[in-house]
Amino acid sequence: MQRDDVTTVTAVQHDTTQGTAVVTGASSGIGAATARALAADGWDVVVGARRVDRLDALAAEIGARAHPLDVTDPASVDAFVRAVPECRLLVNNAGGALGLTAVAEADESQWRAMYETNVLGVVRVTKGLLGALEASGDGQVVTIGSIAAHEAYPGGAGYNAAKFAVRAVMAVLRQELLGRPIRVSEIDPGMVETEFSLVRFGGDAERAAAVYEGLTPLSADDVAECVRWVASRPSHVNIDQMIVLARDQASARLVHRSDLA
Repeated sequence: MQRDDVTTVTAVQHDTTQGTAVVTGASSGIGAATARALAADGWDVVVGARRVDRLDALAAEIGARAHPLDVTDPASVDAFVRAVPECRLLVNNAGGALGLTAVAEADESQWRAMYETNVLGVVRVTKGLLGALEASGDGQVVTIGSIAAHEAYPGGAGYNAAKFAVRAVMAVLRQELLGRPIRVSEIDPGMVETEFSLVRFGGDAERAAAVYEGLTPLSADDVAECVRWVASRPSHVNIDQMIVLARDQASARLVHRSDLA
């Protein structure tokens, strides 16, 4: 007989009936938030990223499986894919921007790094998991793009070029997979307050914080909710593209900032 003054605590367990979901770049920001949202929805989540300590902590928190992943390294991608024999949902989140300089001052190493991460990284992981996605009978690729894939802006040429390329890759993939049981979706957010700007500006915290001053940007959780919704649509519904902006942002460069006293 249980005493009335004793509280019974039951550990929360996810009913992983949705299948396996893979999230890249999951050690922080949108990737980590997406992994949490999908785990809460009953997905068997596999997370990949370079920062293994953060990845392991996230996996322990949400009951996911963690594997090291550097999308710029073909050998790392191959090893990751071998560790994921089944996959129904792939969220290509790994990416990012470096610098904000004019074409006349372009740093080719930054351009190359952005292309490797944002474009070739997406191609490598998607290519590696396509077989498993199709074998699931109801696969889906959701790639996190950017408003920068739709609007060019001064200083953004390197990142614009990479994200325009990602958009093209997803459009072509959608056409190539027509008639096969794999949906292809792209979610393009505007300003999201994560480590994005901190990385873009080489760790300059003051410059990164200034990006969001006087306005309320999107959060990582906001974008994760979009991924969750897109992934929850019936299998005959494909959300090709979704542009998501904060109320204070109307385009890549047009934002409303309140007066800063």
